[in-house]
Amino acid sequence: MDYRMNTTDRPERGDKNRRRRNRYYGKVILLCIMIGFCVLALIEIIYGQEKLRLEQERIALEEQNAKTLEALEKEQEDGHSVNTAQAGTEDTSVTQPEITNLTAVDTGKTNEAAASEGTDESSTAAQPEAAGNDQAAADAAQEEEDKYDMQIVFMGDSILDSTREYDGIAYLISKSCNAKVYNMSMGGTTAALGDGETGDYANWDSRCLLGVVNAIVGYIDPGIFDDYKAGAILKECDFSKTDYFVIEYGINDFLSQIPTSRYLADGETREENEEHTYGGALEQAVSKLQDNFPDAKILLIAPHYCQFFSGETFIGDGYSLDYGYGTLVEYARACGYVYDQHRDENVMLYNAFEVSGIDAYTADDYLEDGVHLTSQGRRKYAEDLSRKILKDFYPEE
Repeated sequence: MDYRMNTTDRPERGDKNRRRRNRYYGKVILLCIMIGFCVLALIEIIYGQEKLRLEQERIALEEQNAKTLEALEKEQEDGHSVNTAQAGTEDTSVTQPEITNLTAVDTGKTNEAAASEGTDESSTAAQPEAAGNDQAAADAAQEEEDKYDMQIVFMGDSILDSTREYDGIAYLISKSCNAKVYNMSMGGTTAALGDGETGDYANWDSRCLLGVVNAIVGYIDPGIFDDYKAGAILKECDFSKTDYFVIEYGINDFLSQIPTSRYLADGETREENEEHTYGGALEQAVSKLQDNFPDAKILLIAPHYCQFFSGETFIGDGYSLDYGYGTLVEYARACGYVYDQHRDENVMLYNAFEVSGIDAYTADDYLEDGVHLTSQGRRKYAEDLSRKILKDFYPEE
């Protein structure tokens, strides 16, 4: 007998096995689908129950709020009724007898006289209220003032005026020093009087440094500043409370070809008056501020290094360009000379030309047009000044 498998049966067996596996996998897939539907149904049920619970809570909360509002309205109505009744009682029992007494009891007085006296009494009664308001305003002003450690008044050109907020020099110093700041700087101005400008107080019309100082001390009519921020500051600032007057000028004096000084190296003098020279204007400004505010410090700022262009063409810098009265560094030295004359009289110096770090190597970082400071330059400038002021204000630290 041949026990070997009949090979003709193998294909049929293979087909059966495949069909069994397919049925098995089909059942598994169907079972997974059913389980998935069950899970989704369960999630939907849970979500629906949670949504229903939240809706019920919302309805209950609305009902509670409605009851609360109704109770408040009722309480307000009751209070209004009580106040009205009290007001009616006061009108009848107090005010009317006073009117009767004025017209009938005060013999020898006409009705007009009585009415006049009543008006005077009302005015007298209003005076304590006005005094109270004045006192409240004074207290508020004092509270505002107490928030700051010092008061600083800035006088300068566009270096201090062109950017006043966020990263402006005066603004940054106010934050670093916790100072109340009054920035009276005006772009385009010089320290000295210009050509054709007179030093006659009665006819003064110049917005230069001397004009600002003369307005502060009351020598000239401050109305010439009404269209500028300095005009508003002149009206609101109590300059007697100033700890530091900061004076920054020089670049416009150089560009306007204002002489550095009346005095020449050979001992001769120029024809210009002191107030028509840069150094002479600084000298007069310092002297007038010292005479009127002897307790205040004066911080002089010499002009910083600059580069000058004609269109796109470089024509010189602070060391080389000379319009006939010296290079810009000589204007910085003139500022230093004024400081030397008053260094023992509450006068300080920030020689920006030499110590600010602004030079030919850093000009691209610190100068945006060769003259005005970039944001980085303003921060560096303000940091230097803040350190100087704080070191002077807190010498023991």
